Amino acid sequence: MPNRGKPTSSPRRPSNTARFASGASLPPMIEKLRDRLLQAVSQTQLIERFRTAQAKPSVRRLFLVWAILVGATGLLSLNLVRLQVYQSPKLLKEARAQQTTFLRPFIPRRPITDRNGNVLAIDRPVYTLYAHPIAFQEPKTEIATKLSAILGIPAGDLLQRFSAGESGIRVEYAVPESAADRIQSLQIDGLELAQQQQRLYPQQTLAADVVGYLDLDRIGQAGVEYSHKNLLERSVKSVRLSRTGSGVMMPDRLPGGFLQMDNLHLQLSIDSRVQRAAIAALQPQLKKFNAKRGVVIAMDAKTGEIRTLASAPSYDPNEFYKANIEQFKNWALTDLYEPGSTFKPLNVAIALEAGAIKPDQVINDEGAIQVDGWPIQNFDFSSAGARGPSTITQIMEHSSNVGMVRIVQQMSRSTYYSWLQKIGLGQPTGSDLPFEGTGQIKDKKAFTESAIDAATSSFGQGFSITALQLVQLHGILASGGKLLTPHVVQGLFDEKGQPYWNANAPQPKPVFSPQTAQTVLKMMESVVQDGTGKAAQIPNYRIGGKTGTAQKAGETGGYIEGAKITSFVSIFPIDAPRYVVAAVIDEPKGADAFGSTVAAPIVKAVMEALIVADKIPPSVPAAPNPAASPSPSPTP
Repeated sequence: MPNRGKPTSSPRRPSNTARFASGASLPPMIEKLRDRLLQAVSQTQLIERFRTAQAKPSVRRLFLVWAILVGATGLLSLNLVRLQVYQSPKLLKEARAQQTTFLRPFIPRRPITDRNGNVLAIDRPVYTLYAHPIAFQEPKTEIATKLSAILGIPAGDLLQRFSAGESGIRVEYAVPESAADRIQSLQIDGLELAQQQQRLYPQQTLAADVVGYLDLDRIGQAGVEYSHKNLLERSVKSVRLSRTGSGVMMPDRLPGGFLQMDNLHLQLSIDSRVQRAAIAALQPQLKKFNAKRGVVIAMDAKTGEIRTLASAPSYDPNEFYKANIEQFKNWALTDLYEPGSTFKPLNVAIALEAGAIKPDQVINDEGAIQVDGWPIQNFDFSSAGARGPSTITQIMEHSSNVGMVRIVQQMSRSTYYSWLQKIGLGQPTGSDLPFEGTGQIKDKKAFTESAIDAATSSFGQGFSITALQLVQLHGILASGGKLLTPHVVQGLFDEKGQPYWNANAPQPKPVFSPQTAQTVLKMMESVVQDGTGKAAQIPNYRIGGKTGTAQKAGETGGYIEGAKITSFVSIFPIDAPRYVVAAVIDEPKGADAFGSTVAAPIVKAVMEALIVADKIPPSVPAAPNPAASPSPSPTP
């Protein structure tokens, strides 16, 4: 029966692809082609599936990538803030330090000259010779022989130095430029010359105590080299230079004329001619009396300028390392001593100014007395005894200790002490030389309560001063009553002698009246004419002076047995004082070692040198046949 409803479909015929894939009844060649086509189709499907998977990432993966990018950006921003804001000043400073450098060019120190322009200190180029034996191409003996002829060092000593190591041996410290040129011309491998500046002192020992010296680091250690380094060192500003990445400096920031230097020199008041005369007079006396040391000083009575300050023994500042360390000390300023009888003119001036005595007053000189149970007598009491009534001038002429005690006793001890302070005892002189010592005196209470302290002070014992202060104190009398400040620096001058800067000493301080000063000067003139200072007489010149021979105080108190300090101080010309000259000799030996025999001849030689240097005219017309000077007599 026929079907009703939806018609029935006829059997479906397989497609060509299906038949191709089934491979039913296909030839072998076709089958191979079919397999390759099927393989290509499969690979294409895999690629399409991978692309589909990549084109549709998961939300989790997208968030992870986004978080990483945001975090990295945040950290980078924070680091930029740290570098650009917080660490910017520090990094900028480090960058500039790496890219630039500051160079202070070496400029020689200013020279030092005396008042006449004679060079006392100057810089010069020298070389340090180094040896590197490891680089020698010649035998050491041959090299030592060649260098010995140039350096003046024995070849054996040079061989010993060559054996000290294989490299970096310092053979000689200061090789002059001429010798360095000769060494350079030898062209010896293993020798090195390093240039440097050295301070040269052409006058050697002449003014060492005043000039001082520089050590190996070019630092002043004494004298004006130490105290006036601010004037000797030229002012040079540092120069900023750029540097390449490898550290090489580039001159792109050099200002024009940055190496220009002035031609100024530091001029001192010292006179080399007088200085030589002082040393020539000082050294023989030290040898003759077998003295420990000595010093001689001459000061201008109008300005306080020091014309000479010479001591012996001294040292050569060119070879300071060979000197005894004690010689570096300028003991004219540093060491204290009791002035003895050279202080008596000051005590007379104090008594006159205080109104305690009159110039023509007569004092009874008993020759020997006791004060508070302590015996005091004149140095010649055993031979001269009591001289009895004596004028003030006679007391000065005979250097009477007892007479001076009686003069000081005319004042109250409080008044006397105040005057000692007024003239500067216990105070520094204010000199422009370094390391000055300060004199010592008892405090007012102890001094005024003890009669013996005032008595011993009347003849220059019981207190201490320096040799320079002795000159300053007598400068009060020479200057008409004014306290001067001794100094050696005049100022900075150019090569034409024109002043660029003048040293300004403090204004003189009035102490005594001109009348008092002149009265005492006449008494001191009498000491040279008729008293203990005859050895200082110079024909036709009016000279005042005072001898001194004092016991030497020990470091722990008391006096050293048999030790004494002799001295002589003079002022000339008396009619118009120009100079104060003093010599102090430490521990001269011999029975005839007194101020008149040891120190006075030295002072006389210095005065003669000053007369020639300054062309000082005679005080009185020269006599046709001047008589010989009276022979000196021993004095304290």
